[in-house]
Amino acid sequence: MAAFVEERQIGVSVEGRPITAVRRGTPGGRVVLVVGVIHGDEDDGVAIVDLLEQLPVPDGVDLWLVESMNPDGQAAQDRHNANQVDLNRNFPADWGPIGVPGDGQYAGPSAASEPETQAMVAFVEELRPDLIIWYHQDLYRINPGQGRDGAIRARYAELTGLPLVSITGGTYTGVAATWARRTIEPGVAFIVELGGTLSAEEAAMHAQAVLTVAGEPN
Repeated sequence: MAAFVEERQIGVSVEGRPITAVRRGTPGGRVVLVVGVIHGDEDDGVAIVDLLEQLPVPDGVDLWLVESMNPDGQAAQDRHNANQVDLNRNFPADWGPIGVPGDGQYAGPSAASEPETQAMVAFVEELRPDLIIWYHQDLYRINPGQGRDGAIRARYAELTGLPLVSITGGTYTGVAATWARRTIEPGVAFIVELGGTLSAEEAAMHAQAVLTVAGEPN
């Protein structure tokens, strides 16, 4: 198990908080990126990332961990960033204007208008991960996929007991995972919807699931 560790700042938030990435494992190996928080009031993914900063990383895995890409929203326990933008509607993937400041899903004035989005776009384009996992709450499921993408999602669902069930309720634009999937193709990017709360045992199960799917051939 590799012990390499690196930390770097990949950007800053609207209010000047650092957005940090921690690298562990094998440089030059299979690149895996885990993002704990994008909506500030959905921050149980932090517990999973914290464990991933400590657990042994499988050989051949170049693991990058971003605890939170929305530190201002997390500090305020608000879905949005400090500009009241829903960062998960702000990515340059089929972006369209949604709402106005103060609305739940306000997409911002333009695609990638926010410094947090810009930081993540630049980081992912530089890194070109083979796999990206984004944590959200609290629908408690994983959307099914197809082909290699679907197999990895199904494996993660199997390891954690999460239902493999489609997320319904509308068509969303500017979504981080959609943008990432298109950017890193043939890499895989998907969302894990945690429940409303996350126990220590569940956090450990999710962290181990990340390491398992990261280390398995697929």
